Amino acid sequence: MAWILDGVAGLHAALVDSGYTVIGPTVRDRAIVLAELTSADDLPYGWGVALEPGGYRIRRRADSAAFAHSAGPQSWKPFLHPPRRKLWEARRTDDGFEIDEAREEPPRYAFLGVRPCDLRAIGILDRVLAGGRHADDAYAARRDGVFIIVVNCTEPGETCFCVSMGTGPGADSGYDLALTEFAEEGRFLVDVGTDAGANLLARIEHREADFVTETRARAEVDAAAGRMGREMPAEGLRDLMAGTLDAARWDDVASRCLTCGNCTMVCPTCFCTTVEDVTDLTGDHAERWQRWDSCFDLDFSHLQGGSVRTSTKSRYRQWLTHKLGTWHDQFGSSGCVGCGRCIVWCPVGIDLTEEVAALREENHG
Repeated sequence: MAWILDGVAGLHAALVDSGYTVIGPTVRDRAIVLAELTSADDLPYGWGVALEPGGYRIRRRADSAAFAHSAGPQSWKPFLHPPRRKLWEARRTDDGFEIDEAREEPPRYAFLGVRPCDLRAIGILDRVLAGGRHADDAYAARRDGVFIIVVNCTEPGETCFCVSMGTGPGADSGYDLALTEFAEEGRFLVDVGTDAGANLLARIEHREADFVTETRARAEVDAAAGRMGREMPAEGLRDLMAGTLDAARWDDVASRCLTCGNCTMVCPTCFCTTVEDVTDLTGDHAERWQRWDSCFDLDFSHLQGGSVRTSTKSRYRQWLTHKLGTWHDQFGSSGCVGCGRCIVWCPVGIDLTEEVAALREENHG
């Protein structure tokens, strides 16, 4: 059974009353970013985006839709897996030193406006950071109890290819509530995914959706599947990556890649970290911090004697073959969800769907 909401102000208020910190999209610095929403008025009503390889801009829409935009510069990863986190600090004492582990009370988040591709990305991070033998307790603590409100996509962006990766444009599980927006009407179709979602919905004004309205909403999501800006057939990707390690295309893309690491920073599933130790000038106080790292960093593969991947070619190849290939061996799925962020935020406009197509052509040529 589906329901109708007239706007999301009541939904936001109910989340706040329940003790959640509500995170969602808002306009800031000429981009649609994810930040705390103090009210539903903070949503990017009437704003859309125009995307291209190496290009992003917001644009005014003719309607007042709140969620008619595709992926922005952030994913939800920073809220669950922060870019920088203190692990411990130490102080010199008369008897040696004392170590205090950094313990924080994890925030109680509600994510409002999660795209289906990003929902899948959260699921992948759950598998990587909380599902194995070496679980990240800090991630698990932040992830536990997050209330997720998905918004199904009806207007995919120019660089989206979630259909190819099987991650959108509609969500089928993993959420508490799922919304489908009627862009010109300010109404939302609501699907309930959990008991927590049902309990929250019961606290706000809503009504049962009629058959025509529900059918129309489903049709708009289905139609979005045919309007993807990119495609990258997922079949055979693992074998393609393994079978093209010596392809000439790697040299071609290396001539364009800056090894800046932007693609790994905006990717919703890249998870690599390093640790760094810092001390004050007296030597009496030291701290250890965990921070994001990137396989595009020369020091990322540093071992005794030097770095393993010294060339741009080897570092780009490592990233792409892991994301689309050996991720299957490690975690049982692809590491790509088709959000297109790595295309948009690459300063030279490298498009991984084009790189994969070129590798296929070279492999079969």
